[in-house]
Amino acid sequence: MYAIECIDVFKSFRPEGESPWHRKGQKVSALEGISFAMPQGECFGILGPNGSGKSTLIRLISTLLLADRGEVRVFGHDVRTAPLEVRRLIHRVSVEASFFKKLSAQENLDYASGLYGLDKAQARERAQEILLRLGLPKEKIRAPLEEMSRGQQQKVAIARALLTSPTLLLLDEPTTGLDPRSRRDVQAFIEEIRGSYSASIVLCTHDMQEAERLCDRVAIIRGGRFIALDTPDALSARYGDGEGLEAAFLRLTGEDPREEEEMDA
Repeated sequence: MYAIECIDVFKSFRPEGESPWHRKGQKVSALEGISFAMPQGECFGILGPNGSGKSTLIRLISTLLLADRGEVRVFGHDVRTAPLEVRRLIHRVSVEASFFKKLSAQENLDYASGLYGLDKAQARERAQEILLRLGLPKEKIRAPLEEMSRGQQQKVAIARALLTSPTLLLLDEPTTGLDPRSRRDVQAFIEEIRGSYSASIVLCTHDMQEAERLCDRVAIIRGGRFIALDTPDALSARYGDGEGLEAAFLRLTGEDPREEEEMDA
């Protein structure tokens, strides 16, 4: 059984408002025939320019959207017919973490543990352990989220995801906009999660070094299609003249991933 199977997946949207590039009512394609199978325990990277379909694919896997055509399965469960079973197995961390900003990190995590029916005392102990391991200052745990930096809020989002020991983590640009130290803390903890919990991970990122460090395989997406899929070393050798994943990405997409990340920050 695979952690994720996508079979010939298509998704399109009707854009809101007027657009000089599309006629009124015309659909815009976001994904066009995406197919891949991700073994359990793998860290699978998805790299692509802004608007290439990365986040749409993550939302389909997490049951937030439904495909127009094709099949998406998570540990054998069809996301269309068994969404509750899928949601019990996954947790998604996105670049824009959603919280009650007036409440503290601890209060937000207490609320999350209650939703999942976790023992409050055990969940609180576990949450504090994760936050401290990620480098969040102890005094910040009881501070309102609105007083925290973006990097600190992202660490709280990761702690929230790990409270339930998810089988599949969907990390949608989890380190975008973080300072270098926070980025290293998060990356190290992702490595620790794989070693300690055997979690399967999907990682969308603009950071080529992050993908090289963390991912077993990487798919490069452009215009809603996978245009390359292999190990970072193989992609570098085939498309980047052995000069690294960034060189391969530039050749395949014509885009600079550093500029994409600056636009997201």
